[in-house]
Amino acid sequence: MYLTSNEAQTMLQAAQTKAQQMGVKVSISVVDGRGDLLTMVRLDGVSWRTGGISKGKAYASANFGVPSADLTARANSPVMQAFMLSVPGEMVPAQGAVPVLRDGRVLGAIGVSGAKSEEDEEIAKAGVAALQK
Repeated sequence: MYLTSNEAQTMLQAAQTKAQQMGVKVSISVVDGRGDLLTMVRLDGVSWRTGGISKGKAYASANFGVPSADLTARANSPVMQAFMLSVPGEMVPAQGAVPVLRDGRVLGAIGVSGAKSEEDEEIAKAGVAALQK
């Protein structure tokens, strides 16, 4: 089972609200458990590059079931490099995305890019928290 479109929209809206409260311009992507894009927004004034990066962070988090920050240290390992080559341009192992887990299963992930890495992750966590309400 993956995230529903309603859940993805709920997460996106909550993350967007959090970014606006923080006064940062970001792109936010929500992917399913396979890493396929469900929804994305690029806030006004943010660089065009941030859209792809936010999706890549979410892809990494969904595929490994951990926050993308946890993958940063492993990014140069031979196994991780081989995986990234097998999915060229899809994965960004950098802080800013968190998975959505339910009953130990990965339903998807939300990734953010455009602010400081810590802020990106804070915004992503706000998106996931919206599902627990």
